[in-house]
Amino acid sequence: MVFVRSPDGKTVALHVNPRTTTLSALKRYFESQTLIPSANHRFLLRRPPQVSPHDDADFDSVFLSQLGVAQYSTLNLHVPLLGGVGQPPAPPKPRLEFLNSKPPANYVAGLGRGATGFTTRSDIGPARAAPDLPDRSATAIGGAAPGVGRGAGKPDEEEDEEAEDKGYDENQKFDEFEGNDVGLFASTEYDEDDKEADAVWEAIDKRMDSRRKDRREARLKEEIEKYRASNPKITEQFADLKRKLHTMSANDWESIPDIGDYSLRNKKKRFESFVPVPDTLLEKARQEQEHVTALDPKSRAAGGAETPWSQTPVTDLTAVGEGRGTVLSIKLDRLSDSVSGLTVVDPKGYLTDLKSMKITSDAEISDIKKARLLLKSVTQTNRKHPPGWIAAARLEEVAGKIQVARQLMQKGCEECPKNEDVWLEACRLASPDEAKAVIAKGVKSIPNSVKLWLQASKLEHDDVNRRRVLMKGLDNIPDSVRLWKAVVELSNEGEARVLLHRAVECCPLHVELWLALARLETYANARKVLNRAREKLTKEPAIWITAAKLEEANGNTTMVGKLIERGIRALQREGLAIDREAWMKEAEAAERAGSVTTCQAIVSNTIGIGVEEEDRKRTWVADAEECIKRGSIETARAIYAHALSVFLTKKSIWLKAAQLEKSHGTRESLDAFLRKAVTYTPQTEVLWLMGAKEKWLAGDVPAARAILDEAYKAIPNSEEILLAAFKLEFENHEPQRARILLGKARESGGTERVWMKSAIVERELGDTEKERTMLDEGLKRFPSFFKLWLMLGQLEERLGQPEKAKEVYELGLKHCPNRVPLWLSLACLEEKMNGLGRARAVLTVARKKNPQNPELWLAAVHAESRHGNKKEADNLMAKALQECPNSGILWAASIEMVPRPQRKSRSSDALKKTDHDPHVVAAVAKFFMQDRKVDKARNWLGRAVTVAPDIGDFWALFYKLELQHGSEETQKDVIKKCIDADPKHGEKWQSISKAVENAHMSTEAILKKVVVALGKEENAASESNKN
Repeated sequence: MVFVRSPDGKTVALHVNPRTTTLSALKRYFESQTLIPSANHRFLLRRPPQVSPHDDADFDSVFLSQLGVAQYSTLNLHVPLLGGVGQPPAPPKPRLEFLNSKPPANYVAGLGRGATGFTTRSDIGPARAAPDLPDRSATAIGGAAPGVGRGAGKPDEEEDEEAEDKGYDENQKFDEFEGNDVGLFASTEYDEDDKEADAVWEAIDKRMDSRRKDRREARLKEEIEKYRASNPKITEQFADLKRKLHTMSANDWESIPDIGDYSLRNKKKRFESFVPVPDTLLEKARQEQEHVTALDPKSRAAGGAETPWSQTPVTDLTAVGEGRGTVLSIKLDRLSDSVSGLTVVDPKGYLTDLKSMKITSDAEISDIKKARLLLKSVTQTNRKHPPGWIAAARLEEVAGKIQVARQLMQKGCEECPKNEDVWLEACRLASPDEAKAVIAKGVKSIPNSVKLWLQASKLEHDDVNRRRVLMKGLDNIPDSVRLWKAVVELSNEGEARVLLHRAVECCPLHVELWLALARLETYANARKVLNRAREKLTKEPAIWITAAKLEEANGNTTMVGKLIERGIRALQREGLAIDREAWMKEAEAAERAGSVTTCQAIVSNTIGIGVEEEDRKRTWVADAEECIKRGSIETARAIYAHALSVFLTKKSIWLKAAQLEKSHGTRESLDAFLRKAVTYTPQTEVLWLMGAKEKWLAGDVPAARAILDEAYKAIPNSEEILLAAFKLEFENHEPQRARILLGKARESGGTERVWMKSAIVERELGDTEKERTMLDEGLKRFPSFFKLWLMLGQLEERLGQPEKAKEVYELGLKHCPNRVPLWLSLACLEEKMNGLGRARAVLTVARKKNPQNPELWLAAVHAESRHGNKKEADNLMAKALQECPNSGILWAASIEMVPRPQRKSRSSDALKKTDHDPHVVAAVAKFFMQDRKVDKARNWLGRAVTVAPDIGDFWALFYKLELQHGSEETQKDVIKKCIDADPKHGEKWQSISKAVENAHMSTEAILKKVVVALGKEENAASESNKN
């Protein structure tokens, strides 16, 4: 920024950079700001030494920084007064004639009247030669004279006589830049002292400018703030109103009407003129809409199968033709180039386009004519070029001139008799009767062409003749594998065996022929064939793998591993690198072929090749997981088996292998595997528990007890095993045994889970005093375990003592202030005892202590909804979504709360915000159920139970849908999948499954009860909506 002070005392700030702005640009910018012509701008600036003193244009093109102007510098502007409107100046008085003449020699003024003569400095001149000053009258008004300035050298020698006498020009004008001393130092040279002095003054100017910088910037900032305060933006004027927008609910936002277009330009009536329709347009419309019942001659020639182009209404045929011609010319230009006046085209690329071409208009006919001329040029300039002939023939075929195409291919066969593509194209274009003759000429010209012999066999109608043609081809080309394969496919098993014997003699290096022969031979002969193949192909692993499969197929499983091992050693001796990944693929292929033993042998012999010792476990586990993903279960089982033979005590590998057996094996194989696993890792609790659970699920409770007894002996005082044994007895209605086991666990210093299970047993037996005792003792030991407080409060509620229950909940919240179930239970109790107000207060405190908790917000919304406060519930839901914008349960509830027309948009917003949360997906499915869109609802519920199989409410919705719209098979399928998933969570599911009366209820029974509860809830909601 640079400041300029004008003659009227005002300072103008110019936003320019002195380093990149010239003096002329500064003048133009100042002229645009003040309207003062740039020709009258005069600035007191120092002319740099590199600028010629005689060239003002160079001076104006110099950057401001070179003239000593820095950032925030202040320049003084002088505007000369040019002319005026006053009286013209008086003419000078005429001088006497003798005053203009030279005095005589030795003349002394005043000597005649007795004056004594004296000599002054003006008579003898100065001590040094006075500079020759130029005539200033010829320069621009107020401008500096050329050649004047410090260090500019000597001026011109032209001067008038009066200036020569006086040493200066008394008529020169005042110079605005240099003052009256413009010529004082004109003849001096600009030396280092002058440069140093200029640098000092420049430093002083910068120092003075920096002292004024802070004050100037503060003043500028104050002016800007004052301007902004007097002219505020629209956004600042409405800032206070925008802050209040968060109080608006979703319904308020949706009720805002859309603004219409009230601009005046839409209100003005446009001038409309109506002119009569010309007769040509009416006639054209009539022709387009009329129906023609007779066939056009062109269509009759085509058999009536095509519609003539002339019957299709075309707007402008000329424009269409020109456009298509342009497109074709562009394509041809890309394909061609000019060489010595001839056009050379690559017909191979053009052949593909010709296949999809169809003539529908005269424009395409003209395109075909152009292409025909182009291809004619190709075939004439290079007659030995086969693709040119093929392209020309296909063009004629597209144009419908099949006879011309055949003639062209005939010429092409004559010009290029040794090219098989020409013969194949000629055979394709020929009629069925002539095709055999054409292909016969082709095989006679090129007897070694496999394609021609195969084409000749295809032209035959029965297998005998095809086989005969292929045998003739083999007489000419005995080493063609394609011909041998084709003739074997046409032969029966006995003939194929004979042919393959001959084929392996002619093509001994082709492994497929050897393997095909081995598959057709007997066991003994197949072994001989494979041995011969091994001698011919020493680096082919497929032969060794086939030999192993052969041994396995004939029951000789002991030889499988030996063959694979010998094969790998033989291949390594031949210098073949064993690719571990390739061999693993071969193992998977063997598994798919049913050769499990071969698969296991390949894995055990190649799984460790190329793997570092420290990476073996990680690599093998990753390989097994990839095989499971691809469905290669036996390969994965073999990998785990080999890994366990190396890492016998690795618990993680045993667990993964056990999970594989559980998912894809039988109960017997899993039991055998787990027995083996606990033998090597007896301290692994999970394996013992898995074995006991499998026995329990199989219905063998005594065997499960025996496994847990063995586990407890192997791992004494194991709480997990004791709790598993308790669950086994409790679920099988043996509460006394369960009580004894829990007592043993409490004696060994059980955790809070043991005390909770003990209270559950006493609750099951109906002994409330013992239940209270267990809960009290457990709370003394574990006061921060919220489930014990929850169970004690529920006990007091069951006994009809709500005040005590309230005290229990409040005391529990002092120890566990962040446990949401305690807050929800207390709020529910307060709602029953004291109404909505107390429950609302409890939930408000809970939200303050547990911010951003969607369950607390949802409980508050439900409480307001239960009491009919719909507006308050909507406001709470809007606040909840602001605090928890990604909560699935809140968005799901919001979808159900909005009016029916708005549910689609709300569902879309919810899916975007929550990234397809399962609760939102289930809510969308419920919306589809209400709209009777059964298929969509089924798909969305399937997604919900797939993403979150542990939430029982989703399974209940799914089962309800199938009850209403599905079949018996789909209902059974949902029940089976629900039992397999064994859900434990869900608002409705937990309220029913954890009820005391439903303690031992099966998953299927709980599912049906939840469906009934959902139906009652929907009926109540529909009745409330009607009211």
